[in-house]
Amino acid sequence: MSGLTLRYKAPATERITLAGITPAKLAGLSSHELGRLDVGIEKGGVALGDAFDISGTPEDSVTIEGATSAIDFVGAGLDSGTIRVVGDVGSFAGRSMSGGKLEVRGNAGDFLSSGATGGIVIVSGNAGNNLGGVATGDRFGMMGGLTVVEGNIGVRAGDKMRRGIVVVRGKTGPGTGTRMIGGTIWAEGGFGRDPGLMMRRGTLIGPSVESLLPTFVDCGKHDLVIVRIIARYLKATLGHLAPKPMPLFVQKIGGDTATIGRGEILLPAG
Repeated sequence: MSGLTLRYKAPATERITLAGITPAKLAGLSSHELGRLDVGIEKGGVALGDAFDISGTPEDSVTIEGATSAIDFVGAGLDSGTIRVVGDVGSFAGRSMSGGKLEVRGNAGDFLSSGATGGIVIVSGNAGNNLGGVATGDRFGMMGGLTVVEGNIGVRAGDKMRRGIVVVRGKTGPGTGTRMIGGTIWAEGGFGRDPGLMMRRGTLIGPSVESLLPTFVDCGKHDLVIVRIIARYLKATLGHLAPKPMPLFVQKIGGDTATIGRGEILLPAG
């Protein structure tokens, strides 16, 4: 495989951060310069060459092998090219991505795709809490792009999410869409308890919901063209990873009426 390959060595004594380790930012660096990059989070640091065996040359892709959940910020700031991960990643993977593609053949930690404005993230396993959610110091969570998790996810996905699409092939934890401002979350395995707490706008799509807040109201059956448009886009972009299409008519649940109440939860019409 062309491009740069980073093979994780024995676990370091501290967590590793790969923020800024992207194809574009590594382009033109010599092997000596690559090995000296600081990827530690504590005083004294950890050099990239101490944490990883490095092979290949920086091109349009970076492959990380043997990754574990002790490695944070994988793909953070990615704007072009592809990062492939064999193994798990820690928190803030895909943080502030604006383009390119991040593929994780494993599980992801908390705050996946937080602050992303573009690009595609695909996780073959499960993801933790606050997927696409707002991080401390930020105004919004995910603001664009497409994130796909083939497994289940934790609590409060999409907290203050403003734009973009999240597809969950499994089930979400409680509080999905909390304080959501815009964007779409499609959960093929259904939603956990109380989605949409203080939701202002945005769309949640799925086959079922464990329980609804009393501040959401049934708005009846609708034939919504936008659902079919989103489904076609996802099929064209994701192929077999796209969620199954919803029925022609969906049950629209509006809320959260504790705020401006322009969000919606779309379920199959009974």
